[in-house]
Parts: sequence; C-alpha cells; structure tokens
Amino acid sequence: MTTRKNAYTYDDLIASGNGELFGPGFAQLPLPPMLMFDRITHISGEGGEFGKGQVRAELDLNPDLWFYACHFHNDPVMPGCLGLDALWQMVGFFLCWSGDPGRGRAVGGEIKFKGQATTDKKLLEYQIDIKGHRRMPVPYGTAEGTVKADGEVIYVAKNLRVGLFPGD
Repeated sequence: MTTRKNAYTYDDLIASGNGELFGPGFAQLPLPPMLMFDRITHISGEGGEFGKGQVRAELDLNPDLWFYACHFHNDPVMPGCLGLDALWQMVGFFLCWSGDPGRGRAVGGEIKFKGQATTDKKLLEYQIDIKGHRRMPVPYGTAEGTVKADGEVIYVAKNLRVGLFPGD
C-alpha cells in the first residue's frame, strides 16, 4: 500500500479508480463521470464528531456537468443520489486509506434533502465523520455526512454503511 497522505488531488483519485493508488486487492473509486468529487481536502483517522476520523472532499460545479443536461429537462439539478453516492465513495476511500483491502460496496444509509445543487452553485463540499470502523469479519465502516452547496447544507446523511468484500 502507498503512503497515507492527509489530502488527495484529482490525479490521485483517478489513480485510485485505476487501481494504482492503494494497490492490488484494495477498493477503487469509480472513474468519471461517476467519481463525484474533484479532490479530498482532508482525511484523518482521528477527529470528527465521533473522534474516529473524518473526510472532507469538494466538487467544482459548473453548468456543463453531465447530469445537468439530463436531470431534468429545462430544470437542471444534480440528482440527490449522486451526492449520496459521493458520501459512500468517501467512506470506502477511508477504509482503504486505513489499510483495509476488499471491494467497496454501499450497504445502507438514510438521507434528508434540505436543498439542491443547481447550475447557479459553484462548489459542493462533502464531509463524513466516521462513527464506526471494524476490520473483521470484513472491513466495514459507518459514518454521518453532510453535503453543502456554496456553504449551505443541502443533504444530511445518517448511518452511511460501506463494506469491503473479497474479490472474485
């Protein structure tokens, strides 16, 4: 496994998607267009609301993003499921960053929508606070999360759950 850093660039995230960041046997982030953030600005195994770790990431918004053209016609908005998926992606990334191997899979969570990511917004800020992390029988993480659009909370997620499962 590579050396753990406390922040990751877009190129690092693409390396993760290609299986090059953490190495063989470790989960990979999805590649664009399903990679839902441009950078991880902070990752730590300490801190956060529960003292067990935190991840913060950002996505630069612009009206040319792929989802605005198809969701909805003449009423462009980022699908809420993509923001939720970004939070799951971050939990899986945290598990790999922590040294846990396996293929990442979202296994649950709850979300409340309080706003929208529309074409007038410039920046999405994601944050997850690790609530629990176990390594056996399979690596598994739980977290609480928020998504902000230009500083305003638009999604609140509870009990985000991701497992890392053995490959084929």
